[in-house]
Amino acid sequence: MTDATGVAFVETREYRRFREFCDACRRDRYIGLCYGPAGVGKTLSARRYADWDRVEATNPYADFGDFRSDDVPGNGCVLYTATVVNSPRQIEDDIARLFRRMHQLVRQAIRTEAEPGIAAAQRRLEEERDHLLIDHDWFSGPSERLRRAKAAVSETILDRADRDRGARNPTDLLLVDEVDWVKTSGLEQLRAIFDGCGLGLVLIGMPGLERRLARYAQLYSRIGFVHEFRPLGAPEVRALLAGWRPPGVALPEDLLADAEAVATIIRITGGNFRLLNRLLTQVARILALNGLATVTREVVEAAREVLVIGAT
Repeated sequence: MTDATGVAFVETREYRRFREFCDACRRDRYIGLCYGPAGVGKTLSARRYADWDRVEATNPYADFGDFRSDDVPGNGCVLYTATVVNSPRQIEDDIARLFRRMHQLVRQAIRTEAEPGIAAAQRRLEEERDHLLIDHDWFSGPSERLRRAKAAVSETILDRADRDRGARNPTDLLLVDEVDWVKTSGLEQLRAIFDGCGLGLVLIGMPGLERRLARYAQLYSRIGFVHEFRPLGAPEVRALLAGWRPPGVALPEDLLADAEAVATIIRITGGNFRLLNRLLTQVARILALNGLATVTREVVEAAREVLVIGAT
Protein backbone atom coordinates (compact mmCIF):
# COMPACT_ATOMS: atom_id res chain seq x y z
CA MET A 1 0.00 0.00 0.00
CA THR A 2 1.22 3.52 -0.74
CA ASP A 3 0.42 7.01 0.48
CA ALA A 4 -0.30 10.07 -1.67
CA THR A 5 3.42 10.55 -2.37
CA GLY A 6 3.77 7.02 -3.70
CA VAL A 7 5.85 5.87 -0.72
CA ALA A 8 4.98 2.43 0.59
CA PHE A 9 3.22 2.34 3.95
CA VAL A 10 3.56 -0.92 5.85
CA GLU A 11 0.60 -1.74 8.09
CA THR A 12 2.41 -3.19 11.09
CA ARG A 13 0.78 -4.79 14.11
CA GLU A 14 1.27 -1.54 16.03
CA TYR A 15 -0.54 0.41 13.33
CA ARG A 16 -3.43 -2.04 13.39
CA ARG A 17 -3.66 -1.67 17.18
CA PHE A 18 -3.60 2.13 16.76
CA ARG A 19 -6.35 1.95 14.13
CA GLU A 20 -8.58 -0.14 16.41
CA PHE A 21 -7.93 2.33 19.24
CA CYS A 22 -8.96 5.29 17.06
CA ASP A 23 -12.02 3.43 15.81
CA ALA A 24 -13.12 2.87 19.42
CA CYS A 25 -12.66 6.56 20.32
CA ARG A 26 -14.60 7.58 17.23
CA ARG A 27 -17.41 5.08 17.80
CA ASP A 28 -17.91 5.78 21.50
CA ARG A 29 -17.09 9.53 21.37
CA TYR A 30 -14.41 9.19 24.04
CA ILE A 31 -11.09 10.89 24.63
CA GLY A 32 -8.22 8.52 23.90
CA LEU A 33 -4.62 8.93 24.99
CA CYS A 34 -1.83 7.54 22.81
CA TYR A 35 1.79 7.77 23.93
CA GLY A 36 5.10 6.25 22.86
CA PRO A 37 8.78 7.09 22.42
CA ALA A 38 9.98 9.24 19.53
CA GLY A 39 10.39 7.49 16.21
CA VAL A 40 8.08 4.52 16.68
CA GLY A 41 5.57 5.76 14.08
CA LYS A 42 2.90 7.67 16.01
CA THR A 43 2.74 10.60 13.59
CA LEU A 44 2.96 8.42 10.47
CA SER A 45 0.16 6.24 11.82
CA ALA A 46 -1.99 9.27 12.63
CA ARG A 47 -1.47 10.67 9.12
CA ARG A 48 -2.34 7.31 7.63
CA TYR A 49 -5.49 6.89 9.72
CA ALA A 50 -6.64 10.44 8.93
CA ASP A 51 -5.84 10.05 5.21
CA TRP A 52 -3.98 13.33 5.70
CA ASP A 53 -1.72 13.09 2.64
CA ARG A 54 -4.81 13.18 0.42
CA VAL A 55 -6.32 16.04 2.41
CA GLU A 56 -3.18 18.14 2.00
CA ALA A 57 -3.00 17.29 -1.71
CA THR A 58 -6.47 18.71 -2.45
CA ASN A 59 -7.04 22.28 -3.58
CA PRO A 60 -8.99 24.09 -0.84
CA TYR A 61 -10.06 26.83 -3.28
CA ALA A 62 -11.45 24.56 -6.02
CA ASP A 63 -15.18 24.16 -6.59
CA PHE A 64 -14.76 20.54 -7.64
CA GLY A 65 -12.56 17.62 -6.62
CA ASP A 66 -11.49 14.33 -8.16
CA PHE A 67 -13.37 12.31 -5.54
CA ARG A 68 -16.95 11.37 -4.72
CA SER A 69 -19.02 11.50 -1.55
CA ASP A 70 -18.15 7.92 -0.65
CA ASP A 71 -14.41 8.63 -0.93
CA VAL A 72 -13.90 12.08 0.60
CA PRO A 73 -10.26 12.61 1.73
CA GLY A 74 -9.91 12.54 5.49
CA ASN A 75 -12.67 9.99 6.09
CA GLY A 76 -14.32 12.40 8.56
CA CYS A 77 -11.15 12.63 10.63
CA VAL A 78 -9.09 15.79 11.33
CA LEU A 79 -5.40 15.74 12.25
CA TYR A 80 -4.17 18.79 14.16
CA THR A 81 -0.48 19.13 15.02
CA ALA A 82 0.12 21.47 17.94
CA THR A 83 2.76 24.14 17.42
CA VAL A 84 5.57 24.97 19.84
CA VAL A 85 4.01 28.36 20.58
CA ASN A 86 0.27 28.04 21.09
CA SER A 87 -2.62 29.68 22.87
CA PRO A 88 -6.23 28.60 23.48
CA ARG A 89 -7.43 31.06 20.83
CA GLN A 90 -4.91 29.81 18.27
CA ILE A 91 -5.83 26.19 18.96
CA GLU A 92 -9.54 26.99 18.61
CA ASP A 93 -9.00 28.92 15.35
CA ASP A 94 -6.70 26.31 13.82
CA ILE A 95 -9.05 23.42 14.58
CA ALA A 96 -12.10 25.39 13.38
CA ARG A 97 -10.25 26.03 10.10
CA LEU A 98 -9.60 22.29 9.71
CA PHE A 99 -13.25 21.50 10.44
CA ARG A 100 -14.26 23.97 7.70
CA ARG A 101 -11.80 22.26 5.37
CA MET A 102 -13.49 18.92 5.99
CA HIS A 103 -16.86 20.51 5.28
CA GLN A 104 -15.52 22.02 2.07
CA LEU A 105 -14.28 18.62 0.89
CA VAL A 106 -17.79 17.20 1.24
CA ARG A 107 -19.19 20.11 -0.77
CA GLN A 108 -16.54 19.58 -3.45
CA ALA A 109 -17.61 15.95 -3.72
CA ILE A 110 -21.27 16.92 -4.07
CA ARG A 111 -20.47 19.34 -6.87
CA THR A 112 -18.26 16.78 -8.59
CA GLU A 113 -21.04 14.19 -8.54
CA ALA A 114 -23.65 16.66 -9.80
CA GLU A 115 -21.56 18.11 -12.65
CA PRO A 116 -22.08 15.28 -15.21
CA GLY A 117 -25.88 15.45 -14.74
CA ILE A 118 -25.94 19.23 -15.13
CA ALA A 119 -23.71 19.04 -18.22
CA ALA A 120 -25.93 16.37 -19.79
CA ALA A 121 -29.08 18.45 -19.13
CA GLN A 122 -27.44 21.53 -20.66
CA ARG A 123 -26.40 19.57 -23.76
CA ARG A 124 -29.98 18.35 -24.12
CA LEU A 125 -31.20 21.95 -23.85
CA GLU A 126 -28.83 23.07 -26.61
CA GLU A 127 -30.06 20.22 -28.81
CA GLU A 128 -33.67 21.29 -28.28
CA ARG A 129 -32.79 24.90 -29.13
CA ASP A 130 -31.20 23.73 -32.38
CA HIS A 131 -34.30 21.65 -33.11
CA LEU A 132 -36.50 24.67 -32.43
CA LEU A 133 -34.68 26.77 -35.02
CA ILE A 134 -34.68 24.10 -37.72
CA ASP A 135 -37.66 21.77 -37.35
CA HIS A 136 -40.20 23.32 -35.00
CA ASP A 137 -43.63 24.21 -36.34
CA TRP A 138 -44.09 27.77 -35.11
CA PHE A 139 -47.85 27.65 -35.68
CA SER A 140 -48.20 24.84 -33.12
CA GLY A 141 -47.22 27.11 -30.23
CA PRO A 142 -44.30 26.98 -27.79
CA SER A 143 -42.11 23.88 -27.86
CA GLU A 144 -42.99 21.46 -25.08
CA ARG A 145 -39.70 19.65 -25.59
CA LEU A 146 -37.78 22.89 -25.03
CA ARG A 147 -39.79 23.63 -21.90
CA ARG A 148 -38.98 20.19 -20.47
CA ALA A 149 -35.30 20.60 -21.31
CA LYS A 150 -35.16 23.94 -19.50
CA ALA A 151 -36.95 22.45 -16.51
CA ALA A 152 -34.46 19.55 -16.41
CA VAL A 153 -31.51 21.97 -16.24
CA SER A 154 -33.19 23.94 -13.45
CA GLU A 155 -34.00 20.77 -11.50
CA THR A 156 -30.44 19.43 -11.65
CA ILE A 157 -28.98 22.78 -10.56
CA LEU A 158 -31.52 23.14 -7.74
CA ASP A 159 -30.88 19.57 -6.61
CA ARG A 160 -27.15 20.28 -6.38
CA ALA A 161 -27.83 23.48 -4.46
CA ASP A 162 -30.10 21.61 -2.01
CA ARG A 163 -27.48 18.92 -1.40
CA ASP A 164 -24.80 21.59 -1.02
CA ARG A 165 -26.83 23.49 1.58
CA GLY A 166 -27.68 20.29 3.42
CA ALA A 167 -24.11 19.00 3.54
CA ARG A 168 -22.92 18.54 7.10
CA ASN A 169 -19.44 18.64 8.52
CA PRO A 170 -18.39 14.96 8.49
CA THR A 171 -15.79 15.29 11.27
CA ASP A 172 -16.37 12.77 14.04
CA LEU A 173 -12.78 12.30 15.25
CA LEU A 174 -10.06 14.82 16.08
CA LEU A 175 -6.46 13.62 16.35
CA VAL A 176 -4.10 16.02 18.15
CA ASP A 177 -0.39 15.30 17.70
CA GLU A 178 2.47 16.78 19.75
CA VAL A 179 0.21 17.29 22.77
CA ASP A 180 3.32 17.65 24.95
CA TRP A 181 3.63 21.21 23.61
CA VAL A 182 0.12 22.19 24.68
CA LYS A 183 -0.10 24.19 27.92
CA THR A 184 -2.75 23.73 30.59
CA SER A 185 -5.03 26.40 29.13
CA GLY A 186 -4.71 24.76 25.71
CA LEU A 187 -5.72 21.40 27.17
CA GLU A 188 -8.81 23.06 28.62
CA GLN A 189 -9.56 24.43 25.15
CA LEU A 190 -9.33 20.91 23.68
CA ARG A 191 -11.69 19.71 26.39
CA ALA A 192 -14.14 22.46 25.50
CA ILE A 193 -14.00 21.48 21.82
CA PHE A 194 -14.61 17.85 22.78
CA ASP A 195 -17.57 18.76 24.97
CA GLY A 196 -19.07 21.18 22.46
CA CYS A 197 -18.71 19.18 19.26
CA GLY A 198 -19.66 15.69 20.42
CA LEU A 199 -16.83 13.95 18.62
CA GLY A 200 -14.04 11.55 19.52
CA LEU A 201 -10.68 12.99 20.53
CA VAL A 202 -7.25 11.32 20.45
CA LEU A 203 -4.29 12.99 22.18
CA ILE A 204 -0.87 11.83 20.93
CA GLY A 205 2.39 12.47 22.75
CA MET A 206 5.50 11.14 24.45
CA PRO A 207 5.71 8.77 27.44
CA GLY A 208 4.84 10.63 30.63
CA LEU A 209 1.93 12.41 28.98
CA GLU A 210 -0.48 10.13 30.83
CA ARG A 211 1.01 11.17 34.18
CA ARG A 212 0.82 14.84 33.28
CA LEU A 213 -2.83 14.65 32.22
CA ALA A 214 -3.70 12.79 35.43
CA ARG A 215 -3.25 16.12 37.25
CA TYR A 216 -6.19 17.66 35.35
CA ALA A 217 -9.26 15.92 36.72
CA GLN A 218 -11.81 17.48 34.37
CA LEU A 219 -9.91 16.28 31.32
CA TYR A 220 -8.56 13.01 32.69
CA SER A 221 -11.99 11.86 33.84
CA ARG A 222 -13.12 11.96 30.21
CA ILE A 223 -10.34 9.67 28.95
CA GLY A 224 -11.89 6.36 28.02
CA PHE A 225 -9.00 4.61 26.24
CA VAL A 226 -5.22 4.57 26.62
CA HIS A 227 -2.90 3.15 23.98
CA GLU A 228 0.86 2.68 24.32
CA PHE A 229 2.55 2.79 20.92
CA ARG A 230 5.43 0.34 21.20
CA PRO A 231 8.54 -0.24 19.03
CA LEU A 232 8.50 -3.02 16.47
CA GLY A 233 9.39 -6.52 17.61
CA ALA A 234 12.25 -8.45 16.01
CA PRO A 235 9.90 -10.60 13.83
CA GLU A 236 8.21 -7.44 12.52
CA VAL A 237 11.55 -5.80 11.72
CA ARG A 238 12.56 -8.91 9.75
CA ALA A 239 9.23 -8.87 7.91
CA LEU A 240 9.74 -5.19 7.19
CA LEU A 241 13.24 -5.71 5.82
CA ALA A 242 11.92 -8.40 3.48
CA GLY A 243 10.20 -5.82 1.29
CA TRP A 244 10.28 -2.27 2.65
CA ARG A 245 13.04 0.23 1.86
CA PRO A 246 13.42 3.90 2.89
CA PRO A 247 12.13 6.21 0.13
CA GLY A 248 14.77 6.81 -2.54
CA VAL A 249 17.32 4.45 -0.94
CA ALA A 250 18.88 1.69 -3.07
CA LEU A 251 19.64 -1.45 -1.09
CA PRO A 252 20.26 -5.07 -2.16
CA GLU A 253 17.10 -7.11 -2.60
CA ASP A 254 18.59 -9.91 -0.46
CA LEU A 255 18.91 -7.70 2.60
CA LEU A 256 18.10 -10.66 4.83
CA ALA A 257 20.81 -12.89 3.35
CA ASP A 258 23.29 -12.21 6.16
CA ALA A 259 21.61 -13.22 9.43
CA GLU A 260 24.33 -11.56 11.48
CA ALA A 261 23.78 -8.23 9.70
CA VAL A 262 20.03 -8.45 10.27
CA ALA A 263 20.55 -9.22 13.97
CA THR A 264 22.86 -6.20 14.22
CA ILE A 265 20.24 -3.95 12.58
CA ILE A 266 17.59 -5.15 15.03
CA ARG A 267 19.93 -4.66 18.01
CA ILE A 268 20.95 -1.13 16.99
CA THR A 269 17.49 0.17 16.14
CA GLY A 270 15.57 -1.57 18.92
CA GLY A 271 12.49 -1.65 16.72
CA ASN A 272 12.46 2.16 16.35
CA PHE A 273 11.16 2.88 12.86
CA ARG A 274 12.85 6.27 12.55
CA LEU A 275 16.24 4.84 13.55
CA LEU A 276 15.72 1.97 11.11
CA ASN A 277 15.08 4.47 8.33
CA ARG A 278 18.19 6.48 9.18
CA LEU A 279 20.43 3.43 9.63
CA LEU A 280 19.44 1.86 6.31
CA THR A 281 20.02 5.17 4.55
CA GLN A 282 23.59 5.23 5.91
CA VAL A 283 24.09 1.56 5.02
CA ALA A 284 23.19 2.35 1.40
CA ARG A 285 25.64 5.27 1.41
CA ILE A 286 28.49 3.11 2.72
CA LEU A 287 27.76 0.39 0.16
CA ALA A 288 27.88 2.95 -2.66
CA LEU A 289 31.08 4.63 -1.40
CA ASN A 290 32.94 1.32 -1.11
CA GLY A 291 31.53 -0.41 -4.15
CA LEU A 292 30.00 -3.19 -2.07
CA ALA A 293 26.99 -5.30 -3.03
CA THR A 294 26.27 -7.13 0.22
CA VAL A 295 25.11 -5.86 3.60
CA THR A 296 27.29 -7.35 6.36
CA ARG A 297 27.61 -6.80 10.09
CA GLU A 298 30.72 -4.66 9.46
CA VAL A 299 28.80 -2.41 7.07
CA VAL A 300 25.96 -2.00 9.57
CA GLU A 301 28.41 -1.19 12.38
CA ALA A 302 30.13 1.39 10.15
CA ALA A 303 26.76 2.98 9.41
CA ARG A 304 25.96 3.07 13.11
CA GLU A 305 29.21 4.98 13.80
CA VAL A 306 28.05 8.01 11.81
CA LEU A 307 24.68 8.23 13.53
CA VAL A 308 23.82 9.86 16.85
CA ILE A 309 21.44 7.28 18.27
CA GLY A 310 22.62 6.70 21.82
CA ALA A 311 23.75 3.49 23.44
CA THR A 312 22.77 0.16 21.86
